[in-house]
Amino acid sequence: RRRSTGHRFNASHSLSSPGSSKQVNRTIPIHRLANNQDVLKEPEDNQGDWISISFTMSLFTHVLACFFGIGSWVAINGMWVELPLIVPAIPEGWFLPSYLTIIIQMANIGPLFITLMHCFKPGVLDERPVIYTIVTIGIVATFLLAFFWEHSVTFGDGEHSAPLLCLSFLLSVVDCTSSVTFLPFMMRLQPRYLTSYFIGEGLSGLVPALVALIQGVGVVHCKNMSANANFSMGNSSLGHEGELQAYYQPANFSTQGFFLFLSAMMVVCLCAFVLLNLHPAVAREQKSKGYADHSQRGEIIDISKSSNCEIPEQRPMLNLRDDTLMKEQGTFGKRIYSRTEMVLIFMVLAWVNALTNAVLPSVQTYSCLPYGNQAYHLAATLSSVANPVACFIAMFAPIRSLALMGILTVTGSGFGAYIMATAVMSPCPPLINHELGAALMVMAWVLFVLCLSYVKVIIGLILRDEGHSALVWCGAVVQLGSMLGALSMFPLISVYGLFQSGQPCNTKCPK
Repeated sequence: RRRSTGHRFNASHSLSSPGSSKQVNRTIPIHRLANNQDVLKEPEDNQGDWISISFTMSLFTHVLACFFGIGSWVAINGMWVELPLIVPAIPEGWFLPSYLTIIIQMANIGPLFITLMHCFKPGVLDERPVIYTIVTIGIVATFLLAFFWEHSVTFGDGEHSAPLLCLSFLLSVVDCTSSVTFLPFMMRLQPRYLTSYFIGEGLSGLVPALVALIQGVGVVHCKNMSANANFSMGNSSLGHEGELQAYYQPANFSTQGFFLFLSAMMVVCLCAFVLLNLHPAVAREQKSKGYADHSQRGEIIDISKSSNCEIPEQRPMLNLRDDTLMKEQGTFGKRIYSRTEMVLIFMVLAWVNALTNAVLPSVQTYSCLPYGNQAYHLAATLSSVANPVACFIAMFAPIRSLALMGILTVTGSGFGAYIMATAVMSPCPPLINHELGAALMVMAWVLFVLCLSYVKVIIGLILRDEGHSALVWCGAVVQLGSMLGALSMFPLISVYGLFQSGQPCNTKCPK
């Protein structure tokens, strides 16, 4: 290897075979990088092979980022969809959802610790050991749930599902902490892989829902006690012929098998993280130019000469020093968005996550079940599909427009207002005796999730351009919004009983 003082030069080596005096000179172009390192350029006759290999490795990294994102919330999402099978077998009964809500909010101690460390000790905490720890805890906790979820302990005033509640708390810590560690880790990869991570994060809700659907969770049949006839659940009633009684279809496989599946998904997440962190093929996809995308911002910062180097921490968000550098560079050390715009972005982020993660999911049964079991399952499944679809669209249309963010936020909030209105009017919402009512409810849920999921991706791309510290605060605000939404809905549902649900088979409303 040779160095030159020019931008490019040719190096020739002689190749000779035994017994031959002929020498073959081969010219290999050498390019000088910005960091004064010379690298060999691939021969032109092999460029096609190199392009093919590069595409394969890029696709491989996209898949790994997606699997990594699936592990972010798959455990807690799996707990929620499995509730219809868990509740009848434990002493807490249907108080368990309320307990889970409180447990998840208590678990925000994990994100709080990470955020405070980045705020007051920037650069001290490396997220990679934290990710290894929490994902391993998730694997162990879901595996133990498969064997101990039914066990109860007698203390105080009666029996309690202590193993289930304790392990649920551990899983909540894992998933909540992932919001402030997984996203900052994605800063180590090139910007295009962030959308793949968001797709995986959306699949963390869809995959458990589809598995629960295959399992047959919550499938209800209405049986006429007098005529002994089976009907699929809808809004039909027999009036004078007799009342219908709800029968839940037995599950196709056990709850133990479902928790083992969740444990396997956490193992997949860990394997994807190990490969993203250590695999040589992924090393070339790691950023070596800092946190700014030079193709968009015209800024190149050489922070690394190897794939395993430490990425420096960005300036803390709350650093309010009035020096010249901060005035020039803005909130996160980038000259991109003003402080007012960043406050607006974080407010929208908190609002969107409060709606999608807490407020509207807590009333989904009240808004959908009056229109029938089929409408409820369609709304739950298709809205879960809408999340990764929005992220997939963003992969080909990565728009960073504050105007579009505002339009989609208002539109999605409008659909959310319609959903909330029908939940308040439950068990007799509008158009309950018309097929159009069920269709509108399913469409409202799909469009609500689609719009606000795209808003999340827009904000993620904006904050990713702002740097590592911005993504840490992104995760913290996500958890803050979700917590405020959950705490606001808990008393309305569990204490004051503002929402009422009809019986699965015998709800009668005026036509």
